[in-house]
Amino acid sequence: MTRTTARITAVDTYDIRFPTSRELDGSDAMNPDPDYSAAYLILRTDAPDGIEGHGFTFTIGRGNDVQVAAIDALKPHLIGRSVDELCADPGTLGRALVGDSQLRWLGPEKGVMHMAIGAAVNAAWDLAAKRAGQPLWKLLADAEPEWLVRQIDFRYIADVLSPADALHLLRGGKNGAAGREAKLRERGYPGYTTSPGWLGYSDEKLTRLAHEAVADGFTQIKLKVGADLADDVRRMRAARAAVGPDIRIAIDANQRWNVGEAIEWTRALGAFDPYWIEEPTSPDDVLGHAAIRRAVGPDIKVATGEHVQNRIIFKQLLQAGAIDVLQIDAARVGGVNENLAILLLAAKFGVPVCPHAGGVGLCELVQHLSMFDYVALTGTTENRVIEYVDHLHEHFTDPVVMRAGHYTAPVAPGFSATMHAESIAEFTYPGGRFWAADLAAQITEGVGA
Repeated sequence: MTRTTARITAVDTYDIRFPTSRELDGSDAMNPDPDYSAAYLILRTDAPDGIEGHGFTFTIGRGNDVQVAAIDALKPHLIGRSVDELCADPGTLGRALVGDSQLRWLGPEKGVMHMAIGAAVNAAWDLAAKRAGQPLWKLLADAEPEWLVRQIDFRYIADVLSPADALHLLRGGKNGAAGREAKLRERGYPGYTTSPGWLGYSDEKLTRLAHEAVADGFTQIKLKVGADLADDVRRMRAARAAVGPDIRIAIDANQRWNVGEAIEWTRALGAFDPYWIEEPTSPDDVLGHAAIRRAVGPDIKVATGEHVQNRIIFKQLLQAGAIDVLQIDAARVGGVNENLAILLLAAKFGVPVCPHAGGVGLCELVQHLSMFDYVALTGTTENRVIEYVDHLHEHFTDPVVMRAGHYTAPVAPGFSATMHAESIAEFTYPGGRFWAADLAAQITEGVGA
């Protein structure tokens, strides 16, 4: 009997949106009305095991129109690929997608196309981990350093991180990995919460949620700032009174300021002992971040990364001494492969990684990357925390589990990216059950008016 090679047979895409703006969940100085959304894809195969690869990138609403179209443009590179070859070497997919010259012209390696590539690459890693029967963090931690190095594109970063450098770091990370894995499984990975700090929340809600965060075991919270200085001073005073002197409070301006304004505003909030100022200015302004860091440090750290578009900008932020805290995002850059490069860059420079999360499924994804970093690369969680936001986890088949302010290590195979079919059916825009009913209600109200 001739064995037929299993292949990717379809790439199904979905525009999934949640109406979070109605409660001001996720609101900040630059994004006052976000509807947390996922441009979502499923890699379907004809393999007998029926395993699928799930991936997505995060937007905050109407951007999904463009993002889903970008993922659809990648389908010719995906359909027909050998499942075995893809899972054995996901890096080949990343290189093929980045290397499409006509699509690359739209970047290169940034913006909507690069986020679409990240979604597809992450779906491939989800498929690979599921077929291996391991959660992604474990698959990465157990992988041979030589294989991991082959997954990384060193173009444009080899002047700072060569393949030999990466191999040295990864081989060193194997020392003591088994003991760290045991600790991870027992204790989890430390998190911090942004749930109290959305800009649209009242002071009473902020205070209540800050008290709850401390009771839940978190040692750091985060507040959104940047719209009005007097409001920020009042909210920081309320937050510090709620959590006391020993809990860290990070602040996040979401790119609101010019450089001089960032320095002045951050200093004005310094009386409340903020731990870091996040995204104080444009994520592309490497030298601006460096200037802010010189002006407000060392007492207040500078953090950025959730909108940094690729490994090259991260390289420059590190080279320029522009950040104290590097914030990877699992769905912003070109997928797991590129985030491995960024983790290695941070490790070489000795800068702690504290990932951006929240959104739709970002907590579920990025925990795997930090756990790999702890077990098999840097070997430490000192001054390292993963952002946590208590939104929308119930829509995933393998949701984040928090215990005493720590992320519990996932045990289910895959990248924790799979959404419940019922959630997809309900919140697909505009024809899902929720949005169809919502539109019908708006029409009825309009007729009644």
